[in-house]
Amino acid sequence: MDSKKKIKVLYIDDEPNNLVSFKASFRFDYNIFLANNTDEALLRLQENPDISVILSDQKMPGMTGVEFFEDIRTKYPNPVRILITGYTDIDSVINAINRGHVFRYIKKPWTDVDVQSAIDEAQKFYITTSMLAMKNEELQKAYEELDKFAYSATHDMRGPILSVLGIIDLTKGAEDMAEIKEMVGMMENAMLKLDNYIQNLHDHYSIRRGELNITDIDFENVMKDMSDLYDITGRVKNVRFEKSVQQNGKFRSDDISIKIIVNNLLSNAFKYQKKDEQDKYVGMFVKVENGVANITVEDNGIGIPGKDLSDVFTMFFRGANDEIGSGFGLYNVKDALNKINGKIDVISTENVGTKFIVTIPSK
Repeated sequence: MDSKKKIKVLYIDDEPNNLVSFKASFRFDYNIFLANNTDEALLRLQENPDISVILSDQKMPGMTGVEFFEDIRTKYPNPVRILITGYTDIDSVINAINRGHVFRYIKKPWTDVDVQSAIDEAQKFYITTSMLAMKNEELQKAYEELDKFAYSATHDMRGPILSVLGIIDLTKGAEDMAEIKEMVGMMENAMLKLDNYIQNLHDHYSIRRGELNITDIDFENVMKDMSDLYDITGRVKNVRFEKSVQQNGKFRSDDISIKIIVNNLLSNAFKYQKKDEQDKYVGMFVKVENGVANITVEDNGIGIPGKDLSDVFTMFFRGANDEIGSGFGLYNVKDALNKINGKIDVISTENVGTKFIVTIPSK
């Protein structure tokens, strides 16, 4: 077996002959590390943190095997501990196992078969507990995300609904047509906010659950789809929308991921314009060459405060000026890019504008 793939085993014994005998017996089956006292054992663990099984003689000067196991439980909790003892008092052995969290004990004089069986069982236990710890960590992250989602969902979905209900109640007593139109506009804004949240939520789970479907990407078609969505928005909101595509050669990627990325970036660019700006501007520029797509989306809107730049891709993050965002948009962009091995950089100055630069390799 390749030594790099062998189980790493640390054997501690204050008798040099036992150390030599142990290594001679098991050097072909395991990657053996030796220590003739607990100080040396700690050094071996520091140098080899991936040691998975530790065998220690119980009766040693200075510190017993159980005391050593008890001492390392906090700093080195993962290695599986096996105690080698000549004690015949079963109560003492049980107490030792409980104190040191010992997986198993082997009686002296040991046989090769006993030791090999104990190590193999310990390795199986080590793998199982390591996988369980990993799954527990993933589960904890999932619970944290679920908690954030539950809060966000109740806040972001219920808020617009309550706003509309309140406006409807006011409208019942309104007689002036101008006032009614204003209220209808307020209801429209509330519903647009809710629609934005639902769309981003849909994108989020499309990314998380969907499989990649790699196809040829024609960025002229992508740009046409985005133009159909945002040309009217530009005219209504008086935003100049400039765009261009230069594509040299084929480019392959996941069409849905590409559109989620571009749509979210454009949505933010149009959404976060300065209200008093006379020449509102959004630009989208695509250049594909040598199997790499570079997509730039820029605007002259409200910009992002410098203190927030490192957090904009975090789920549920909202900047100080973000009154209607869902907290999903840029997180979805980053998540989609991770799936297709892309990357994104952001340059922004508050009250000047923002530029997102996306780089995606062809599949």
